[in-house]
Amino acid sequence: MGHIHRHSLTLSEREVLWERWKRGDSIAAIARALGRTPPGVAHVLARSGGIAPAPRKRAGNALSLAEREVISRGIAANLSIRSIAVSLRRSPSTISREIRRNGQRERYRAATADQAAFTRACRPKPCKLSLYKPLRDLVARKLALDWSPQQIDAWLKRQHPADRTMQVSHETIYRSLFIQARGVLKKELQKHLREQRRFRRSRQAAQENRGRIPDLVSIRERPASIEDRALPGHWEGDLIEGSYQSCIATLVERHTRYVALVKVESKETAEVVGKLARHARTIPKQLYKSLTWDRGAEMKRHKAFTLATDIKVYFCDPKSPWQRGSNENTNRLLRQYFPKGSDLSVHSQAHLDKIARQLNERPRKTLGFDTPADRFAACVAATD
Repeated sequence: MGHIHRHSLTLSEREVLWERWKRGDSIAAIARALGRTPPGVAHVLARSGGIAPAPRKRAGNALSLAEREVISRGIAANLSIRSIAVSLRRSPSTISREIRRNGQRERYRAATADQAAFTRACRPKPCKLSLYKPLRDLVARKLALDWSPQQIDAWLKRQHPADRTMQVSHETIYRSLFIQARGVLKKELQKHLREQRRFRRSRQAAQENRGRIPDLVSIRERPASIEDRALPGHWEGDLIEGSYQSCIATLVERHTRYVALVKVESKETAEVVGKLARHARTIPKQLYKSLTWDRGAEMKRHKAFTLATDIKVYFCDPKSPWQRGSNENTNRLLRQYFPKGSDLSVHSQAHLDKIARQLNERPRKTLGFDTPADRFAACVAATD
């Protein structure tokens, strides 16, 4: 796959990019859909701070391509400007200016003139902060005091209720911070925002991508027999992530603390669910009855997983990783083998199995210094 350069995306590709970004897709998912690299997609997003450029459209009173074709034919027929204007119900001065700025009668071409007019019309309107220095300076001072754009917006309206030149919307402040091409607010002021992000992203997109898993079953509906760890066959799972959008699925059996690692190529729900279902078939059904996961979008297709494996999936409450504590503790142990920021895609499934085996053969205090491997083997033997 090639890198995305400044002018390498077609109009249709840009539309797909921004549509998926607004929908909440990850940069990696967008890159795969376009056949590009994630850094290339990130570069395109960074140029506008993650804010989709306003769609180009013609003014309602602008000459259309069809009208320019009429002008071109009129010139070829040696008609006067006034005659062409009458046929189009336009002012003669409009037709005269159109011909004069596009090569006079000798060189006028409708398609060329139409494209030139569209290009000339690309004059971005200056934002309010660039026009009013006192307002810009005041906003910058409040940002430096760690005020949020919403707080600044509300405060300005109360302090200057009758002066519109001293009021600005919070969205304008965000755009001026993230779209550095505006040259209005310094990029350093971004560090004063509560959430440190490279791009501006709508709350709706974040909710769609992270919080909304269709038909999820809450952990609060999980039976008490799972809660007290008395019976084997109930697992907790999550993804640990590395650089370049790489990740590994981690699974822990709650009764025995037995660990399994599954290589996945991406966080895409089809990839994760497919690999988890394939792994589940390697374990006796009596020892894999339920799976508890966090609210990551990688499990949006949990119903397909349950249909393929007959394993029920429960989801933790938002921002409650402690509800799958065995898995969280195991993930911390795994960072010894997979440091944060490392590329996890380089590890083969055989290597992951080796690391899981090392963990499973360690005595565990919570198991009375038995090993997870011994406890799990005893459970397997009991199912025979």
